[in-house]
Amino acid sequence: MIAQTADAWQDERMPTVITVQGSFTAWYPAERATVRLAVAFDGAKRDGVLSATTQAVQSVTASIKQLHDPDAGPVTWFSSDRIRVWAQRPWNNEGKQLAPVHHAAINVTVKFKDFDALAEWIGEVAGVAGVQINGIEWALTEARRTSVTTEVRSRAVKDAADKARVFAQAIGLGQVNAIAIADPGMLGVQGNGPAAPPMMMRAAAVHGGAGEAALDFTPEDIEVSASVDARFEAS
Repeated sequence: MIAQTADAWQDERMPTVITVQGSFTAWYPAERATVRLAVAFDGAKRDGVLSATTQAVQSVTASIKQLHDPDAGPVTWFSSDRIRVWAQRPWNNEGKQLAPVHHAAINVTVKFKDFDALAEWIGEVAGVAGVQINGIEWALTEARRTSVTTEVRSRAVKDAADKARVFAQAIGLGQVNAIAIADPGMLGVQGNGPAAPPMMMRAAAVHGGAGEAALDFTPEDIEVSASVDARFEAS
């Protein structure tokens, strides 16, 4: 009888360890759109190719500057790289190397906060010769991103705690206390591996040729997700 009492006392003093992974995903309306476009020409004459690219870039840049105002305008930021110029000698189907073809290209990136203005601007610049719209990336503002990341991570922790309580109740235990919370993989358990940064951006291709008055696109909601590993003691 004394041995049984000691065993029961030891059982009460040794809680069951429960290790779980919690996760949470939420969707938020996009607040910013980053357009990536390229201006490029090629031809037999280097000077002609360079001149055409420069003129097209100046036209695109002028349209951006009319909209750019970090505080009030629809464009909050833009940038462009240096014009790249190079030449190559192609081969024909008979194996003969042809005369050099000269190329010139420049990339431009523009960030919009007004999506109606964005659609109108894309319709305008898509008609400029040499311009190719490479795509749009939808995102949240920095302040919003920080806020929602905190919320999503908190919900992931709550999900882990809820799982632990269900596991504990399933084996007849009621008291659950957290002893460790970490990014996935940091508690030494095999799972999904290290956590990736919360997803904050979605990309969408924009298709359209020269002469189109407008391009149809719809802002995409932003997926924000988080996962955590957590270890609990249940008694």
